[in-house]
Amino acid sequence: MTSTQSDLAGLSRFIFRAPKWYASLGFAMLVAAMAGIAAFDSGNFEGSWRGIFFLGRDAWEGIFFIGIPTVVAAFGTTGVDRFVGGKLTHNRSSLLALAGEVIIVTLVTIAAIVSVFTGLGQRFVFDALVVSLASVFAFRLLIIMAVSRSSLLVAAVPASIQTLTAAALLFIYSGTLAFFEVGGPILDAYLLPYLARPDRAPPELSAIALSHFQLLAITCVVYSLGVYAFLRVVDRPWRRSLGVSVLDFIRGFIGHVAEGTRELEDFFEQLGQEAIVPVTVLSFRRDDGTEKARFVLPMIHPGPMGEIGGGNFPERVARRSEGLAFPPHATAGHDFNLVTEREVDVVLDAADAAYENIEYTEEATESVRVESGDAKMLGQRFGDDAVLVSTYAPLFADDVEYAVGLSASAEARTTGLEHVLLVDAHNCNNGLQGPDLGHVTPGSKRSFDMISAAGIAGDELTESSPGTLELGTAWERTEWVPRDGIGPLGIRVAVTDVNDQKTAYVLVDGNNMEPGLRDYLVDALTEGPDAPVDVAEVMTTDTHIVNTVEAENQVGAAIDDDELRSTIERLVDAALADREPVTGGMATERAEVTIFGNDRTETLASHANAVVSMGGALALAVILASMAVSLLVFFLA
Repeated sequence: MTSTQSDLAGLSRFIFRAPKWYASLGFAMLVAAMAGIAAFDSGNFEGSWRGIFFLGRDAWEGIFFIGIPTVVAAFGTTGVDRFVGGKLTHNRSSLLALAGEVIIVTLVTIAAIVSVFTGLGQRFVFDALVVSLASVFAFRLLIIMAVSRSSLLVAAVPASIQTLTAAALLFIYSGTLAFFEVGGPILDAYLLPYLARPDRAPPELSAIALSHFQLLAITCVVYSLGVYAFLRVVDRPWRRSLGVSVLDFIRGFIGHVAEGTRELEDFFEQLGQEAIVPVTVLSFRRDDGTEKARFVLPMIHPGPMGEIGGGNFPERVARRSEGLAFPPHATAGHDFNLVTEREVDVVLDAADAAYENIEYTEEATESVRVESGDAKMLGQRFGDDAVLVSTYAPLFADDVEYAVGLSASAEARTTGLEHVLLVDAHNCNNGLQGPDLGHVTPGSKRSFDMISAAGIAGDELTESSPGTLELGTAWERTEWVPRDGIGPLGIRVAVTDVNDQKTAYVLVDGNNMEPGLRDYLVDALTEGPDAPVDVAEVMTTDTHIVNTVEAENQVGAAIDDDELRSTIERLVDAALADREPVTGGMATERAEVTIFGNDRTETLASHANAVVSMGGALALAVILASMAVSLLVFFLA
């Protein structure tokens, strides 16, 4: 992950789940009641019962004039939006209506405070109310255009519901109809009781004049033009560089973070490129032919976030395998994210095909550890195939580029190995800090260190004498959850025993590790007279399930190191007790999948970061320009 991509991952701080519609509306009614108590003064409060009565009346008036438009917008927006081809759900509509109510209450409250200290009076407060209603319309217009991908004119229909409802109530209960000559006495007798009811409204509403509604209409037009201009300016670089609209990205992102929809995958699919990735499977089976454990390693990246694309790939592997599944991290970066979850099935089908082609052997070698520069490599041979686990710990590192992994695997095979399962242990990083976050790219010193280490490990493994293989496994879901940096697969351990040398492969379902934690855990397993094993490596799956909580959520950041060590030691002991003779074998198939593609992730990250950083400034400029025009209109009026 580059620093630019880490900034994009930082967008996960905005991730939330949209509350149920009734929760949003319940909170909206509470806010409206409190605003009514603060805004209206129905009478003096001498006597407890009298005070409670007037407080209740003020709260009801707040609910009526502020809450009712929110309720109408919450229920009406979904129906109208879907009628015109949109995709707003009831939960989103209710949350959007609540946000509009908060905007109104906030702006009017600020105006009321200013009027108290400046003596501007009640008319200034209602001028601010006009601005707040127009602002709500503009805000809703922006969101609906982004979520539903409707045109300006079409989106304006559902976007105007909250503003129009509030304006209609103010029109009726302020007595504004009196400014019109409606008709004869019969018509007035039937219309006026329903369209002019100032006698049933708080006296403060008498300050509303016909000009307020005229100004509201003009201001809404000005603000809608500002929204249109803002979207056109922001959207232009996306269409020129990526051939897609920023609105598609915003819609998908909102859908994913608010309700967990798959709309973001539709956007990624537009960006995707075809690629061929090797899928390597290492399987161990018992004497009775049943599978005991399965390592599955496709050269993809389990991202980009949550369950989008391949983000939940490790769990999908576990559900598909007969034996205990081990899906470690491959040598691939974010460019090799799968664009949709459907692509996971393609990879799993290739893994099944590889599994069917495995030739098993009871021979295996002792494991070896080699180093070359910054790279460390743990290797073990099973027949003519080998597992290689690479790490740069205690130095920081993140993803290894696809080309580097292919080159390292090829280097190992030049020593006589047939299949190589090359794992990026992904077990030491300093979070989202620094200029490049330890990305291992082609041509870098670290890439050559890794390639060289793979060749050295291959040489030692091919020269090693084989022995009979025993394998024990254990796993625990643990009580930790994604918020703690641990995914649904928990912690899994496989221990091999060849010629009395015991090697532990520990796989934690997380996304990288805090600095120093890997070395602490490995030393706890291998150092001292009571060490349970001779060699050990601790890996992470790089699951992006944990990144729906926050972008930087590494193993060890939220959980205690000693508790993690105790859990792993207990599982290693269980795996040792589970040892039995097994046969093992490996095979590789190729899968044709759609991935993000070369440089597309970087381009997307750059554009998304630009929207976040520059979009805020541009939005502020548009808001100030629109308000300046509004003020000019107010003064002229």
